[in-house]
Amino acid sequence: MEPTAAAVAQVPQEHQFWLIKAFQEGGPVMIIILLILIATIGIIAKRFMDFGSLLVDRKDFMDQIFGMVIRGDIRQAIAFCDARPAPLPNVIKAGLVQAMNKRPDEEVQVAMDASVLREQPRIEGSAAYLAVTGNIAVLAGLLGTIIGMIQSFSAVAAADPASKAEELSKGISHALNCTAFGLSVAIISIVAYGYFMQKIQRAENEILESSMSLMNLVTANRDKIRE
Repeated sequence: MEPTAAAVAQVPQEHQFWLIKAFQEGGPVMIIILLILIATIGIIAKRFMDFGSLLVDRKDFMDQIFGMVIRGDIRQAIAFCDARPAPLPNVIKAGLVQAMNKRPDEEVQVAMDASVLREQPRIEGSAAYLAVTGNIAVLAGLLGTIIGMIQSFSAVAAADPASKAEELSKGISHALNCTAFGLSVAIISIVAYGYFMQKIQRAENEILESSMSLMNLVTANRDKIRE
């Protein structure tokens, strides 16, 4: 028998009611976990937006820079970096400025290393807080579980025999809803944390690799560099 349109439309509504009921049964701790979820989503959204402005197409950028350095046109290379205010161009620019001023190789490398240290906080941003929200969500879920169990046993001890089963059921529902919600938020936080850490590590490795490549190129083409 084919399900009616009304029956199909009723399913999501029942899910919505189930979620609202579960949230209410979880007690005040569910509000704390909800706030942690909102903070987690905010951090994730900001990190995605930040990466859009902090990262450049490394291959295309370095190909352009290498071509300018080989032609000896360091000023144009610096202007090219200035047009892209992101960590990688800033690090490369620090080395190019020293190369244009005819500074020794060691000073070129030190300038880029110092720039890497300055840019690292921008790349990492608030991603580390996702590990914090993940841990707090688990702890909040456990707190809700313990509160639910305490309330459950207290209610059972004071209830008449006919309502003991109902009171026990309420307490267990309170506890499990808090556990499930806390773990769900923790999973979202930890997965996002792992994703951003991998992205950050890759970006930092690319910057270090690019700075070493530029250093080698500058060393090999010092006689072509124009002031």
